[in-house]
Amino acid sequence: DEHPNPEGIFEVGTVAMIMRMRKLPDGRIKILTQGLCKARIEEYTQSSPYFQTKITKIEEATTGSQPEHEALMRTVREQLEKVISLGKILSPDILMVLEEINDPGRLADLIASNLGLKVSEAQEILETFDAFDRLKKINDHLIKEIEVLSLQAKIRSQAKDEMTKSQKEYFLREQIRAIKNELGDSDGKGE
Repeated sequence: DEHPNPEGIFEVGTVAMIMRMRKLPDGRIKILTQGLCKARIEEYTQSSPYFQTKITKIEEATTGSQPEHEALMRTVREQLEKVISLGKILSPDILMVLEEINDPGRLADLIASNLGLKVSEAQEILETFDAFDRLKKINDHLIKEIEVLSLQAKIRSQAKDEMTKSQKEYFLREQIRAIKNELGDSDGKGE
């Protein structure tokens, strides 16, 4: 929404710093931001010409034990690798960057920002304040993505097999017709 009212703006969001701004040939502006923290809007202090708000920083909580964190983080990394191997196009550097992250919340946030989730799904993840729970949700999204990508691959393979079969049949029929022509056996009934 280009001109939202306060009711159309999520209460929870990301406080971000603008790193780079570039004007595109079609008049749009592309902005690269770096997230600093999560925050909740407490009050709108200005609405025109742009919104200004008072916010409260949201502190992260983390449940689960260290071994549980490590196990889930490894699982999520493996799931992401599988998603990429099934054809999902992500930034080539993402796996290297993810290997360096030891915090479940940061891992969940970075993957969520690269998965191309629907706004409602991304917002649900953003509003999950427990880092371990957020990583579980990311794992669930990756499992669904693997299922969808696997089915897409299966459908493509079946379509290719069908196409190959019909192409082979056409080729064989053409060979039979050519052989009949060579033998002078072409009476038109075989057509």
